[in-house]
Amino acid sequence: MDLIIFLKALILGLIEGITEFLPISSTGHLIIAGDLLHFNDAKGKVFEIVIQLGAILAVCWEYRHKLLDVTRGLGSDARAQRFVLNLFIAFLPAALLGLAFHHFITEHLFRPTTVAIALIVGGLIIFLVEGRPRVARVAEVDDLSAKDCLLVGLAQCFALIPGTSRAGATIIGGMLIGLSRKAATEFSFFLAIPIMFAATAFDLYKNWALLQISDFAMFATGFVMAFFSALLAVKGLLRFIAHNNFNTFAWYRLILGTIVLLYFW
Repeated sequence: MDLIIFLKALILGLIEGITEFLPISSTGHLIIAGDLLHFNDAKGKVFEIVIQLGAILAVCWEYRHKLLDVTRGLGSDARAQRFVLNLFIAFLPAALLGLAFHHFITEHLFRPTTVAIALIVGGLIIFLVEGRPRVARVAEVDDLSAKDCLLVGLAQCFALIPGTSRAGATIIGGMLIGLSRKAATEFSFFLAIPIMFAATAFDLYKNWALLQISDFAMFATGFVMAFFSALLAVKGLLRFIAHNNFNTFAWYRLILGTIVLLYFW
């Protein structure tokens, strides 16, 4: 594998892993980085799909005990059944809209200026939500109602706009309806599993012809980097929100969005 390609794969894998579960938009960062690294052709898009799979497997590993308990209890445990049903309810809105508007989104919205505007708007929304006095009525993921999950699922639909951030939409949407930061963040992690597996499977199916054995080393490099950096990001985010709000990420979004807007416009 060419050294330059190897370095690009490492950089993009690192960006994907760090940003996927933070409220700063991994897709937006990959669009910007891909454009700067001249790695935004058709093969580059398939590469992004593969490394997203690496990031989501990091969440599966981090929460493997919870997921195994849910899997074992599906036949008899009402709590496990409720957990899966809640994920399905939250998953459905974005899945349906994504299928309906996938072509339009990829053709018209996957560009740096769209990302920059979404980053700025999202940052302002975080400031507004964090500035409101509120009392969390849902402390843990297992306490969510079906209505809570539907509302979080509807909030996730905004993440179809690149730069909005799937994690940001679900976390801030969850906080708006009364979830604690911890519950909103962990539910965002769990909700990422079905939505990202579905999106990855769909995109790989559509782009199967672009997969070549000669690219295996490049894909493997990005995949592994995304897995381990995502694992660190998930652990770090949970520690961070235990003592801080999300205003730091809002400032980051505003600054990055402004820089990108000025650079590409």
